[in-house]
Amino acid sequence: MALRIASLADVPRHLPALASAHVQAFGGLLPDWTEQQARAELATHRRGGIPDTWLALDGDEWLGSVSLLRADPADLPQYSPWLASLLVRPQARSQGLGAQLVAHCVAMAARLGVAELFLYCVEARVPFYQRLGWRRHARLPLASLPVVVMRIDSRRTADD
Repeated sequence: MALRIASLADVPRHLPALASAHVQAFGGLLPDWTEQQARAELATHRRGGIPDTWLALDGDEWLGSVSLLRADPADLPQYSPWLASLLVRPQARSQGLGAQLVAHCVAMAARLGVAELFLYCVEARVPFYQRLGWRRHARLPLASLPVVVMRIDSRRTADD
């Protein structure tokens, strides 16, 4: 596997499939969210800024993605920016790809001067992120789902 991580802005041909996968994976939190809206949102992501989305690629096949967003969800402005939409396709799971994508996002956030980065996840995913250096920050309901907000000091992680 010749894995590389690239900004979606550099491989826009994957945008339609990624939008579809995002709606399928995360649409339960946003029941009115459509593929068209997801495509429009992802099309605004630019290399070297916020928002940005990165794809893990094996040749020309995308295996996973992660995003750096200013607000996700928008009604929680006290937590910003966010690592969001970590997604690893089934055929690429259990190979460390999710951890690589998280590390890439944290490193890119640090390069952009982001001191503290947040994410939210369900309780079952907390141990995964804790192994990567994230800490619990808050617990709150999101839509009808209880989630854990986690945070990491991206500068410290980038120096490690």
